[in-house]
Amino acid sequence: MTKKAAPKVGRHVLWFSWKLVTFFCIAFSLVALFRLHLRYDISSSAVSRTRSRIHYDGPAKIAFLFLARRELPLDFLWGSFFEIADVENFSIFIHSAPGFVFDELTTRSKFFYGRQLSNSIQVAWGESSMIAAERLLLETALEDPANQRFVLLSDSCVPIYNFSYVYKYLMASPRSFVDSFLDRKESRYNPKMSPTIPKGKWRKGSQWITLIRRHAEVIVDDEIIFPVFKKCCKVGMPVKLSVSVTDPSLVPTTPTFRCTQGKDEYVRLYPSESFITAEVLKAKKLQKQHNCIPDEHYVQTLLAMSELEGELERRTLTYTQWNLSTTGNQNWHPLTFSYANAGPQQIKEIKSINHVYYETEFRTEWCRSNSIIVPCFLFARKFSRGAAMRLLSEGIVGTFDTSTLLDQSS
Repeated sequence: MTKKAAPKVGRHVLWFSWKLVTFFCIAFSLVALFRLHLRYDISSSAVSRTRSRIHYDGPAKIAFLFLARRELPLDFLWGSFFEIADVENFSIFIHSAPGFVFDELTTRSKFFYGRQLSNSIQVAWGESSMIAAERLLLETALEDPANQRFVLLSDSCVPIYNFSYVYKYLMASPRSFVDSFLDRKESRYNPKMSPTIPKGKWRKGSQWITLIRRHAEVIVDDEIIFPVFKKCCKVGMPVKLSVSVTDPSLVPTTPTFRCTQGKDEYVRLYPSESFITAEVLKAKKLQKQHNCIPDEHYVQTLLAMSELEGELERRTLTYTQWNLSTTGNQNWHPLTFSYANAGPQQIKEIKSINHVYYETEFRTEWCRSNSIIVPCFLFARKFSRGAAMRLLSEGIVGTFDTSTLLDQSS
């Protein structure tokens, strides 16, 4: 009987040894994964640390970053704007359609020759490609340590002051200008973003931002928030509904209707009010799903999550005139300035604005630069060629006395 106990002890030792080996294998794998992850984090932030260590003592530049569909239709106005500037105080970068080249055949201003990005991508409105293009512009501009301010502009933007005023305005402030607020009335936040992006950090604002260098680096080096936006933040696709009627007896109860592309417009072809109402509400609900518009949320949310809101002037420097005639702010869209409504009086009214009220936060943002109350806007959109020509011909964008406006003392 005692001789039979030995195999049991042997099997017990073997089983214990196998468990011990398994435990060490798992532990070794976890340690290896942790070291790999740590090495990845270190390598991904190495470029940022290298940039941060660069000390620059020369003239600070403003990097003008243009998001263009193709060419720059208002290049003649911007050419006049840059003509009276010191070339050591600015740089220009353009994200245009892939393959488009700015040269003497495609632009009327020498300042834009060869300023297109070589790695541009195809951009679709309302998709993550828009913020990917912004990140490419910032990444390229950051390669020059002289660039200390970064202004994002559309191809329909115009300056409403001369370069000297813009330069002193931006350099006098140590803050970024980012329109950022909490909109309690909208439902664009996608719960699938949690826990990476908590709802309490979700922000909304204008796409047109002006950044200090450190904040530009935060955006370019982000590898956590951007992938979530790319996956979860999309514009809701229009819903097309159609019910074919083959049996005349079904006509009173089964209508056919269509949803017009891009609009909440429904055309009823057969009478059935209750059915139409229910289906329209259903269609509208479907259209709102994932209706996020990344360029109105990404930078604002990223900076909020990075605990940098205290370093911002939470407003944009680019004026937009919105069409408020439609019902509900979801149908608002920017109006285009034409030759007729881009005169001295209209520009004077824009320049006189010195505060912005955010209804959803019950917050009034007084426009400051270096603690001094200043006009809110340096740029405006959307301007037609005719409107830009009027600004230039009437000298509306001309010389401006900045000697007393931006005193370095508060």
